[in-house]
Amino acid sequence: MSALSRLRQFAVATVMSCAVLAPCAGAPQLPLDARLNEQIVMVPAGPRMTVKLETTLYKPAGPGPFPLLIINHGKSPGDPRAQGRDRFVYMATQFVRRGYAVMVPMRTGFAQSGGTYSDFGCNMKANGYQQAGDIADVVAYAREQAFIDPDHIVIAGQSYGGLASIALSTQDLPGVRGIMNFAGGLKVHGGSCDWQGSLVSAFAEFGRRNRIETLWMYGANDSYFSPALVNRMYDAFSANGGKVQLVAYGPFKHDAHTMLGSRDGQPVWLPEVERFLRQVGMPTGQVYAVAEPAPQPRTNFAPLDDVAAVPFLPEKGRQQYKAFLTKQTPRAFAVSSSGAWGWAEEGEMPNERALAACQAASREPCRLYSVDDYVVWGDVAEQPKDTMTGRTD
Repeated sequence: MSALSRLRQFAVATVMSCAVLAPCAGAPQLPLDARLNEQIVMVPAGPRMTVKLETTLYKPAGPGPFPLLIINHGKSPGDPRAQGRDRFVYMATQFVRRGYAVMVPMRTGFAQSGGTYSDFGCNMKANGYQQAGDIADVVAYAREQAFIDPDHIVIAGQSYGGLASIALSTQDLPGVRGIMNFAGGLKVHGGSCDWQGSLVSAFAEFGRRNRIETLWMYGANDSYFSPALVNRMYDAFSANGGKVQLVAYGPFKHDAHTMLGSRDGQPVWLPEVERFLRQVGMPTGQVYAVAEPAPQPRTNFAPLDDVAAVPFLPEKGRQQYKAFLTKQTPRAFAVSSSGAWGWAEEGEMPNERALAACQAASREPCRLYSVDDYVVWGDVAEQPKDTMTGRTD
């Protein structure tokens, strides 16, 4: 079984690198985001609280207590253990600005979390409830922390995390005021499983047992969940008493399933989320300044589409740069004097991902050549490899 984040969530991304001197490496390690006081904590979970969940924590400066957002990730195809740590930087930034702490737990068996992932095949009710157990444990842990306001908590989930979050809405959870579902569900690839029907049945049960207000957001060109299927899930949930507001928005780029993890998704989800937060009694006003990532300066080194002008690249690298020019923004392309290159498309921290992908394949330093739709290469000043220290305008 695979599910739901074609480009991973929240870290929807494409990264490529190759080199003359070294083979391509695994997922690059990215810097923690100092603007958001990002850190990694291990949260106890499981029946005996012996499983440790790798959890990204963001929060404003100061002791709090802060209202809390917990964001729940999807599942990439393949081994959950090989899935990288999800971060949801764009959503986290907006909530930290509004005075929230944000936690992004990797559930049992994912990434560096302990335990073994459990898969119940086409039984979507069991899949949802199993994953919801971890989220409930994170809620309980968070409410015991002195920097968290235990009475002001909201939950969000994308893809499989959305299904898990709606399953969680069947519980009476002290302090949890609302649950937000972004493109939630689970898809079974291959076989004869009626996964669509199983999803509808699961949402009918979740509606019968629903205890917490929910907001759903699905786009018209979601590659996993068509509008027709979304309407069936919504009807099953609401007809059985579920408290739900459905926002069915139009197409988003190539695939609305990636909207929450995209820089350009914020104008879609933020107004709806603010409205929902006000409705459930959560704060929405901006109270903290968070620096914007430091921009890369445009140079006049060469036109963006002048493939021959890109330094150091072998012919294969030039073909890759041609392919890169067809990709979506945000995007970045990095090169090294070793002949290595790396690029990243969409998702979070594309500049850092492109540099890390290039550096993983090079013994020499890598530098950005182009960002989005302009060239940043120049011989005058060295470019910063970590733009996450940010800049406040």
